[in-house]
Amino acid sequence: MNEPVRVRYAPSPTGALHLGGARTALFNYLFARQKSGQFLLRIEDTDRARLKPGSQEQIEEGLQWLDLTWDETPLIQSERKAIYQQAANELLESGGAYRCFCTPQRLEQMRAEQRARHEPERYDRHCRSIPRAESDRRAATGERFVVRQAIPIGGTTTLQDLVMGTVTFRNDTLDDHVLLKSDGFPTYHLAFAVDDHAMRISHIIRGDGWLPSSPKHLLLFQAFNWLPPAFAHLPLVLGPDKKPLAKRHGAKDVLEYREAGYLPQAVDNFIAFLGWSPGTDQDIFTMEQLIQAFDLSKIQASPAVANLERLDWLNGQFIRRLTPDELATRVASKMPGVPVPALTPLIPLVQERLRTLNDAPEMLRFFFEDPDTYRPEQLIPKGREPAATATALTSAAAALQGLTDWTPESIEAGLRALAERLGWSSRDLFMTLRVAVTGRTVTPPLIESISRLGKDTVLNRLERAARALAGPV
Repeated sequence: MNEPVRVRYAPSPTGALHLGGARTALFNYLFARQKSGQFLLRIEDTDRARLKPGSQEQIEEGLQWLDLTWDETPLIQSERKAIYQQAANELLESGGAYRCFCTPQRLEQMRAEQRARHEPERYDRHCRSIPRAESDRRAATGERFVVRQAIPIGGTTTLQDLVMGTVTFRNDTLDDHVLLKSDGFPTYHLAFAVDDHAMRISHIIRGDGWLPSSPKHLLLFQAFNWLPPAFAHLPLVLGPDKKPLAKRHGAKDVLEYREAGYLPQAVDNFIAFLGWSPGTDQDIFTMEQLIQAFDLSKIQASPAVANLERLDWLNGQFIRRLTPDELATRVASKMPGVPVPALTPLIPLVQERLRTLNDAPEMLRFFFEDPDTYRPEQLIPKGREPAATATALTSAAAALQGLTDWTPESIEAGLRALAERLGWSSRDLFMTLRVAVTGRTVTPPLIESISRLGKDTVLNRLERAARALAGPV
């Protein structure tokens, strides 16, 4: 009988959740949900010097915003120090690890000599031959030490990776890396193995930056006499310049995308395609569709290139899929003081134009606030005089005042007839009216906007704009 699928996302709380980390979390989540397994969260906070206050909360908030909900209470590594120390002791007993008493000064001298000889910098196993009794005695006297993994000196270690394929490493190229630091805290390598075993993790899905460490990790599972999980190393995410995706490419942290007006569904859809493809022409997926389509075998081994313009496009597509009520609720969060019911009837005017939710306030603000000032160069069409423009505005106010039917159809008919009487093109008149009514040159459709604003508001603004041409408002 197959073991149940259990995967984990295991961030270090040293900063915010970025797109690459979110992609790793999403792939773990999709795999778990498709296989009716569990998606777990582990906080790897043993590197105390690099911890950033609030980072864990930001990471968890980012995952929840992306709808990547975990199934069990997060495991916090810093709360398990005694467990890792016991595991290190077990390796000392079995010969899978040894104490290293080398001082920082000796290690630095060793590395300097290796650099001078143009050799790889790695531990020279100076303390590996210390008899166990002597090692115990020195530790008992309080001499500082670390615990290192005793890597086999000969042979090879082969990883059957679910993404990268078969990868073989020569053991003599591997370092006897530190498992337990002198402060009693574990390194990533020891804590990762102990916790993945304790959490019964079936598949380790992580970034390929960890691929060079994978032979050490396989050997560590072997040293504990544990069956290792399956490994799947995800390709690096690059920017358009083929360098690792970063802020300089315009990439944001996950919560920054939320603040910038992106929908979580768009971000999920975008990062899902960073190194994975469903093998079809479909490029817009709901979370349920992603779960159904996801397949580890369709993850590419080569680096993924992120085109952030595609995220903008996806966000627009998901915005258009929202109902007016749904979109109004989201836009209201960006327009404090404006109630959702006031926004809902206006949403159809802008929904097709929105790239992000943050575009909406600027497009809709004139419905709730009068223009502060008017710039004559925007009010006056090219080739027209201020006096003639002021006359056109007062004439438009009079024409609209006389309408008994305040509908888009009657408003447009009345204004087009006015343009003809004035000898103006409808284009020039409508641009002047647009600026007068909204304070902007680019707006939702003018006639619908006038209809929604209401007669009194429109007339007041037209008269105010006409006065602006004679002097300050």
